[in-house]
Amino acid sequence: MTPPAPKPDAAWHALDAMQVLERLQTDATAGLAAAAVARRRAEHGPNRLAEVKPTHPMWRLALQFHNLLIYLLLGAASITALLGHWVDTGVIVAVVVLNAVIGFVQEGKAERALQAIRRMLSPRALVLRDGAQHDIDATDLVPGDIVLLASGDRVPADLRLLQARNLRIDEAALTGESVPVDKDTAEVDEAAPIGDRLGMAYAATMVTQGQARAVVVATGARTEIGRIGRLLEEVQAVTTPLLRKMSDFGRVLSLVIMATAALLFGFGTLVRDYAAIDMFMAAVGLAVAAIPEGLPAIMTITLAIGVQRMARRHAVIRRLPAVETLGSVTVICSDKTGTLTRNEMTVQQVVLAERNYRVQGAGYAPHGGLETADGPCADWPPAVRDLAQAGALCNDASLREQAGAAGGAGQWSVTGDPTEGALLTLARKAGFDLTALAAQQPRLDVIPFESEHRYMATLHAPGTTPGAGNLVFVKGAPERVFTMCAAQFDDQGREQAFDAAAWHTRVDEQAAAGRRVLALARRVLPSGHARLVLGDVQQGLTLLGLVGIIDPPRDEAIRAVAQCRAAGIEVKMITGDHAVTASAIARQIGLGGGDVKAATGAEVEACDDLALRRMAIETTVFARASPEHKLRLVRALQAEGQVVAMTGDGVNDAPALKQADVGVAMGMKGTEAAKQAGSIVLADDNFASIAHAVEEGRTVYTNLRKTVTFLLPVNGGESLTLLLAVLLGIALPILPAQILWVNMVSSIGLAMVLAFEPTEADVMTRPPRRPDEPMLSGFVIWRIVFVSTLFMLGIFGMFELALARGAAIEEARTVAVNTLVAMEVFYLFSVRYLKSPSFTWTGVQGTPRVLAAVSGVFLLQLVFTYAPFMQTLFNTSALSLQVGAQIIAVGALVLLVLEVEKLIVRRLGLDE
Repeated sequence: MTPPAPKPDAAWHALDAMQVLERLQTDATAGLAAAAVARRRAEHGPNRLAEVKPTHPMWRLALQFHNLLIYLLLGAASITALLGHWVDTGVIVAVVVLNAVIGFVQEGKAERALQAIRRMLSPRALVLRDGAQHDIDATDLVPGDIVLLASGDRVPADLRLLQARNLRIDEAALTGESVPVDKDTAEVDEAAPIGDRLGMAYAATMVTQGQARAVVVATGARTEIGRIGRLLEEVQAVTTPLLRKMSDFGRVLSLVIMATAALLFGFGTLVRDYAAIDMFMAAVGLAVAAIPEGLPAIMTITLAIGVQRMARRHAVIRRLPAVETLGSVTVICSDKTGTLTRNEMTVQQVVLAERNYRVQGAGYAPHGGLETADGPCADWPPAVRDLAQAGALCNDASLREQAGAAGGAGQWSVTGDPTEGALLTLARKAGFDLTALAAQQPRLDVIPFESEHRYMATLHAPGTTPGAGNLVFVKGAPERVFTMCAAQFDDQGREQAFDAAAWHTRVDEQAAAGRRVLALARRVLPSGHARLVLGDVQQGLTLLGLVGIIDPPRDEAIRAVAQCRAAGIEVKMITGDHAVTASAIARQIGLGGGDVKAATGAEVEACDDLALRRMAIETTVFARASPEHKLRLVRALQAEGQVVAMTGDGVNDAPALKQADVGVAMGMKGTEAAKQAGSIVLADDNFASIAHAVEEGRTVYTNLRKTVTFLLPVNGGESLTLLLAVLLGIALPILPAQILWVNMVSSIGLAMVLAFEPTEADVMTRPPRRPDEPMLSGFVIWRIVFVSTLFMLGIFGMFELALARGAAIEEARTVAVNTLVAMEVFYLFSVRYLKSPSFTWTGVQGTPRVLAAVSGVFLLQLVFTYAPFMQTLFNTSALSLQVGAQIIAVGALVLLVLEVEKLIVRRLGLDE
């Protein structure tokens, strides 16, 4: 039983530090006493998420059989057992067990997702208790504990900061923020979203820089991460379109079979006055003929082949029906950071006094040149190189390349602050050897970045320039650095008067484009000046310029979004980042066709469910979205009849990933909680792989429909033949055992190759299927009825023709069975193209698998017809070559008739 959710705690972020300490009755310097810790642990429990008892495995296994089509198959197995055909019984039971095992193995993802979130809580914590420091297990933390944080720590609980020095915390897994957040101790408005609560540190986030002293305000299930865990528990698994359609199909098919068998039994006993036992066996034969025993196996195989195809395109399937569901997707809700973007900060613009330069390339890889509005630059201008040099020296990060596989290009990564990493990449692009630069101009002193003064300054030796003084480089928030500048460099490196108004305008332009802006400045000090104090940099600086930094969109994501739009799929961005940044990225990627309408989490919060449904359809970007907002948005889209795929990589994405029809988690940079909640994991974290997966999903559904359209007419023709024989009071043209041979051997053998059919050329230019579109559409039903009638006529016609020329009943039935198989073979070539002509060289030639299947079925029918043991088992007899030629001619005639029907349907515009 799920424990009740804890009562909400105070809005700690809206209280100042002293108020928090008073409410929690704790001391910032001494911490809690041992007795107080014991009392609070008894009241609040351990700092971990409550375990929820999972569904018992035996019950989960039993539920796999709770399906009407499975009941039908078990009924068919019972009937074949009564008929004494134990091999057929074994095959049907094996199909049922295979489906049950697959479902059993794939289930339980909710429990695994919760376990992954539980593991994200920090294992250790450094606390003050009784005036001394203690390194304790994080599960022992209680509200009121004083925790000491340092760079590299995972935050062990929800904390209110009391003191912070140069503190930055990576909250990407919780909020989607693309860069670490500068923290301070100030209180904020009570309604502020998580990403703006600068005085808070949340459980499972990472300290990337600095130190802090903080007080625990929430533990276990009361933390933000615990709240997400409760959301995940409350999300119910969504039935996929395929499962819904197959359930509806199984229900309708069951009712039709049972009603028809009952009517046949009643007609035979009451009208024809047949013996009840004979009519019972006839009804049994009709049921065996009508049940498509091979369909679940073919469906499983088709989905499994889709899994293999997607794996080759970097999409790993965790839940089998999700393969097909991707083909039904009408909306993709994508996280921004790391999904549509690279999650690698990049200097995109260098702004000097007289012109702007665009920096080519994206990510940390140091490849790319400069360009202006007039075109690419042949060389890097000295003023740009001076700015790049300042960014590389006033820097605490490191840039390194990891060797690529098989001699390929390596992967570049940054240790330290991502923004500083972007500056190192800029310097490498400008031609600097970072190691040599650091050796030539060694750092003499530093003023580290602190939130109070919002800049970093470093002092360096002059390098190889004779007689030059020591150099101070400063980088920081433009509005702060501008107040410290007395001059600026022009594009030729000459000093001129500082124009603050012009620079503020340039900052606003960069910010409007969604870029984070840093200002870089320089000052020359006497060569003997070896220590750096605040007074050295607070005035007299010369501004080098600005850099506009952004987490850029993936190039392949831009192409993938265009491909999705061409396929009629809307792509929406749901992110925890700021609205301006998110909208800028959305425009670059092409979301909404360039017409980007954005909404914030506060606006989502203010909407009731009906208004949110309208907003979800009309809006392209949702910014500053919390886990609850993401979950509500997915549900709102589903309420509008949309089939939703949700992509993401953070813990904050997990509830929405589970709620979505298809949850797509990132495999490389995604959290374990997101991977467990998703039904698909992208091995390369590439949004473009989703477009490939949609293409494969559509192919899977098309092949499934071909399979249904192939198998059901076979069953329909058999059923109509038996029904007509009883109504006319003549001998059955095909016996139930012979029907099982056809259904379980030749039909499955031929239908299986349809699972391997290649992707059709126009699959990604078709609009998405309507979510309520049945598997058996009007066109498919017509095709099933029409082909079933052709099959019945072929079977009956050849059976009666054989009897008319004096053949024994065994020979006539052998003719009927082989005619049915021949018609199946030729129908296979037709059904590969449901609407387009099959009389093309490609259509006639088939694929290697088609030709192999046809050859295999031909050999099996030779054994069925001529092998003595098969003649004894199935009551068959040998046929002459002349009769064999007639059988093949009937099959070819069926193909010809179907091609004429396709032509008429296309001419009249009756196809779908």
